[in-house]
Amino acid sequence: MPTTPHVVSDVMTLTVVAVGRDAPFKEIVRTMEQWNVSAMPVLEGEGRVIGVVSEADLLPKEEFRDSDPSLSEQRGRLSDVAKAGAATAGELMSTPAITVHPDVTLAQAARIMAVRHVKRLPVVDDIGMLQGIVSRGDLLKVFLRSDEDIEEEVRRTVVSYLFPAFSHAIHVNVDEGVVTLRGHIRDTSLISVAVRLVRAVEGVVDVEPRLTGGSASPAGPAGAQ
Repeated sequence: MPTTPHVVSDVMTLTVVAVGRDAPFKEIVRTMEQWNVSAMPVLEGEGRVIGVVSEADLLPKEEFRDSDPSLSEQRGRLSDVAKAGAATAGELMSTPAITVHPDVTLAQAARIMAVRHVKRLPVVDDIGMLQGIVSRGDLLKVFLRSDEDIEEEVRRTVVSYLFPAFSHAIHVNVDEGVVTLRGHIRDTSLISVAVRLVRAVEGVVDVEPRLTGGSASPAGPAGAQ
């Protein structure tokens, strides 16, 4: 069975389209068009990421091409006005770049993208050298796992762990990533724990707990008072 991808290095794209600090405006546009990307890392030296240039960084040049912004607009949009007059990647890029390390979990990468409102993240090593790039689409690759793989992992890492004495009585079914747990257990307080652990299995879309039972105390010796 393929290993569950847990970190960025498992799903990132190794071939990255990038430009240097001195890349001219039109070269940036041509490169984006050629490779069908909306943003690229800007590199310096042997491949250190110093920023990211995106379509949003390029648009102010067209927006202000035939108009002069008012003083109030200039004060409110200093960055965009400056980019309207920029000619190279170094002048256009957003810096510092929002990056991740290869060992960052997919959940952490997704959280960074959501909070920082970006669609992709350059992946760098400890000294900022480009290693790859991870996109929203890459993070969704975990949902391509087969139902069989998910079922095996749920049995191995959740059912066998929480219910070692009753694992044979717990039925696990996975359909399109939705995990259903059926069976009778002694301690119903473990149901919420099981749901939480199953949700943490990558590729799981939802969990339907259909476990029944109740706490049971072992019987005392015969004739005990």
